[in-house]
Amino acid sequence: MIMKSILDGRPRLENEVGKIAEVAGYLWQKGWAERNGGNITVNITAFIDDEIKALPAISDIKEIGATLPALKGQYFFCKGTGRRMRDLARWPMENGSVIRVLDDCSSYVIIADNPVLPTSELPSHLMVHARQLERKTEIKATLHTHPIELVAMSHGKKFLEKDVLTRLLWSMIPETKAFCPLGLGVVPYAIPGSNALAEGTLKELEDYDVVLWEKHGVFAKSTDIMDAFDQVDVLSKSAAIYLDCKAMGFEPDGMSDAQMKELSQVFHLPK
Repeated sequence: MIMKSILDGRPRLENEVGKIAEVAGYLWQKGWAERNGGNITVNITAFIDDEIKALPAISDIKEIGATLPALKGQYFFCKGTGRRMRDLARWPMENGSVIRVLDDCSSYVIIADNPVLPTSELPSHLMVHARQLERKTEIKATLHTHPIELVAMSHGKKFLEKDVLTRLLWSMIPETKAFCPLGLGVVPYAIPGSNALAEGTLKELEDYDVVLWEKHGVFAKSTDIMDAFDQVDVLSKSAAIYLDCKAMGFEPDGMSDAQMKELSQVFHLPK
């Protein structure tokens, strides 16, 4: 007997999971998701109906590792731990799962389609989602991935000082400032999945939409997973332009402060 998917008969939810699968494919194609690298977590509560709310758990109760009152009764699609992005792109419901946060706000259960345990960095992702709900923002998606050029630049100490990399990347091409207007925060190296990394990320996301994890990768938040990807993509393009110029033997001029100020005025950008 073939089990019915939670997506069957729910085109809006199916479309949302389809976007997650599409982004997962892009991450793999770009070389940003080696083996099981990277994570995606999307708040799908807006697509949950009464029938889904009545679904029984298909897992034991799992501890989040933090108590997050804002997440009571919220639903998330999460990439599975140890699962490959290239597989998530083809079979999202076999390589990710839907979880429900329980009323204690410190635990969750998997409800569909398969008992795929979410990413080991779920606490970090859920802490960000909780903060967005507390602030009543429209942020629904979080993305962690390993963009090659950005990770390479994080090995240079001069790029890790506050807003140095933001200013440099913005200056490479106008679209970067236009489509990533809050710039790039930086979190010093910390063990993956650690509280230090989670807390540093949460702090930097107060002022930025994308955060660079030194010698590791980036973490992005946005209204949907496609826009989160787009922000990383434009930053990565600027990093590639900069490194190509350096490879050709010269330091790129970049746009001037006056040119970037004009860009901000014309497009009504926040910085």
